[in-house]
Amino acid sequence: MVRRLKQRLFVKLARISAGRMVAASDFKPSHSPKVHREERIIPTSVGDSRVLVYEPANRTGDPLPVFVNFHGSGFVMGSAEMDDAWCPVIAERANCVVVNVDYRLAPEHKFPIPLQESYDVTRWLYKHPDVLNVNPQLIAVGGHSAGGNLAAAICLMARDRKEFPIVYQVLDYPPLDIATDPKLKPQFKQAIPPRIAKIFNDSYFHTPDEARNPLVSPVYAESLHNLPPALIITAELDSLADEAELYAKRLIEADVPVTYKKYMGAAHAFTHSGDLALAESAWHLMSDQLKMAFEFRIGDVLSELKK
Repeated sequence: MVRRLKQRLFVKLARISAGRMVAASDFKPSHSPKVHREERIIPTSVGDSRVLVYEPANRTGDPLPVFVNFHGSGFVMGSAEMDDAWCPVIAERANCVVVNVDYRLAPEHKFPIPLQESYDVTRWLYKHPDVLNVNPQLIAVGGHSAGGNLAAAICLMARDRKEFPIVYQVLDYPPLDIATDPKLKPQFKQAIPPRIAKIFNDSYFHTPDEARNPLVSPVYAESLHNLPPALIITAELDSLADEAELYAKRLIEADVPVTYKKYMGAAHAFTHSGDLALAESAWHLMSDQLKMAFEFRIGDVLSELKK
């Protein structure tokens, strides 16, 4: 009980600090994308979900692909606003609609609630494409840190449930092995301290056994066959890099196309602070890979129609 109270106090203080950092952050793209932004509420099985929606200012009347984005901060902190400056980059550069999900946080909402909410938002976009004028056959998902974990798990769920297609996944320095004690992972001065990483992990799952559930730790999935192509980004000085690299190798072994990029000299969360040029390089890579994935799938559809 005492340990749990200490964890909740830490989370409360960390949220206050994170909120101040986001409010005071001037870490923004060097180019201001021209997009329309709006806030919407999407119904899910765990309650209404708040999302931020971005669409290119110069879009035509044709349905666009859609990218569903999930923010990071260890499942316990953060909000959609963390990625508010950068989702427009993807919308403009990949010529798609971006739906930035403000999912529920642990420990108040443990697994599977944040995952189910995020999955339901993605499914809603597939079932109601006319609302945002998106193409339901061109849905991609992705996230940063904990959001990357959610994106990977959503792809596993979508494959097994067969309720909607996902054409691409973007996993940006994701934690994919929450079962392993953070003390046993590679240690760097710039990395998340093991004590803090453990608080994040313990806040998300109910029991240690649950941590080995593939929807909590995707590296434990028995099979990675038939998953969507992936972009996996890691940082050299991040304790999570090895597990993401392992996941990339397992995807390749399962015949899933993978683009893997490790940013040398970079630390965890480098896309949100630090070297702007390095961060923009990663955001541009995400955008360009998404655009190619969307265009490739459109090409496949047109080829089928000509037969």
